[in-house]
Amino acid sequence: MDKPCLVIMAAGMGSRYGGMKQVDPVDEAGHIIMDFSIWDAHEAGFEKVVFIIKPEMEQIFRETVGVRAARYMQTEYAFQVVEDLPEGYSVPEGRTKPWGTAHALLAARDVVHGPFAVINADDYYGKHAFKGLFDFLSRIESEDDYGYVMSGFHVINTLTENGSVSRGVCETDENGMLTSIVERTRIEKRGGHPAFTVDEGKSWVSLADDTLVSMNLWGFNRNYLDAAWEMFPAFLDKALAENPMKAEFFVPSVVSAMLERGATVKVLSTPDKWYGVTYAEDKKAVVEAIARMEAEGLYPREF
Repeated sequence: MDKPCLVIMAAGMGSRYGGMKQVDPVDEAGHIIMDFSIWDAHEAGFEKVVFIIKPEMEQIFRETVGVRAARYMQTEYAFQVVEDLPEGYSVPEGRTKPWGTAHALLAARDVVHGPFAVINADDYYGKHAFKGLFDFLSRIESEDDYGYVMSGFHVINTLTENGSVSRGVCETDENGMLTSIVERTRIEKRGGHPAFTVDEGKSWVSLADDTLVSMNLWGFNRNYLDAAWEMFPAFLDKALAENPMKAEFFVPSVVSAMLERGATVKVLSTPDKWYGVTYAEDKKAVVEAIARMEAEGLYPREF
């Protein structure tokens, strides 16, 4: 088996933020959020990173993120394009939106050959989570191993003060194994505590502060990509009939289907606080948090 690698989903342009937030500096040295994730992964033991990007972003990525990461990590690129579909399918007229996070991972199917961790480009996860994933993935010895892993964050540690967020709400058994995950597309603070709505805010369902949620920090074996590609046509059949312009193929949806097939997902609870720029107003809090961590010596000035 190949050593575990890190896969970063960076094809999104950040529509709510209003720009290419993946390359927006968050400290005086010009580092972006992704730089800190790559460094944390490197310290945890990862030696290779795969960037999933749009083809038109390649130059700016290579000149910014790529050149820095290549100092200490093997780097490769994969390209998410809306036309990457199974034989017999075509893009609906007028659709430019990518097909979602699971489709993004499928863009890396030719460059990932063993266990891999996957993250969002614009989320800060903390050091604890990467170490747990690397140690778990390093124990995978067979292509037929369907034991996956996920870092679960306390939902209260993943919210922004500036609007709603989308999170995969997890349920686990007494052994910390994932039993279900449900994507809640509108979670926000209500009276200082998390709650979600499924009816455009007409009613709200409270969540405990320590409810575990997915931040798309997963660890998979290579067989996850094979399974996702196998499931993709069924998703497309439904999507093209019901919501051809906006339907998305999500990583947690494939995970849920794999659980039904007998796969397992160990949930590693992490105490770290998430930081990210979901909205432009979030950047100030991210910059302040990074400055504190650099002052505490958690990160070198240059890396």
